[in-house]
Amino acid sequence: MAQTRRATALLCLTTCIALAACSSGGLGTSLGTNKDSPYAPSLKKNGQGEDPLIVGHRLTAAGEHELALKSFRLAASDQGLTTEIISAMASANLGLGRLGQAESLLRRATEAEDATPEDWNNLGVVLMERGETAEATQIFRKAFAIDDGKSDSIRENLRIALAKLENVDYGDGQEQDYKLVRRGSSDFLIRKTP
Repeated sequence: MAQTRRATALLCLTTCIALAACSSGGLGTSLGTNKDSPYAPSLKKNGQGEDPLIVGHRLTAAGEHELALKSFRLAASDQGLTTEIISAMASANLGLGRLGQAESLLRRATEAEDATPEDWNNLGVVLMERGETAEATQIFRKAFAIDDGKSDSIRENLRIALAKLENVDYGDGQEQDYKLVRRGSSDFLIRKTP
């Protein structure tokens, strides 16, 4: 009787495995092929992985800044150290609270010919966080001029920097908000801690 039950269970298990292998997905279907899936992207059919820059941006948006930084480094090894990758690495460093590293990367990004207003704005945010209000104000002015005043967050950052520059007591006892602008669909808010 026990042998019959074992044989039936084994036959049922074998049938289930065979049917799963015959389905349209097969046994090798990855959970990461769906674009809305929370799982990491899988290999594409041609054997190529997802662009590490895209993966890094996804990781940054998810708050996984250390993993994002690793992905951006991988992107740099594949594509070279472009301004976009430098800026992305700076954003990841900002997320990790590494203001010195973020500042040096953003200074490098703003020296490039293809620097964006966002790069200048983010450098201004770092300088404000480090207490260098006068230089940050000049950087925000440059970002505002390059952007033609289109970005509300750059305009607001310039306004805060000018107010703080004119009134030294402006920041005493108040929490300041600075807006970090990232290329793409996400915005990051950096709050000055008391």
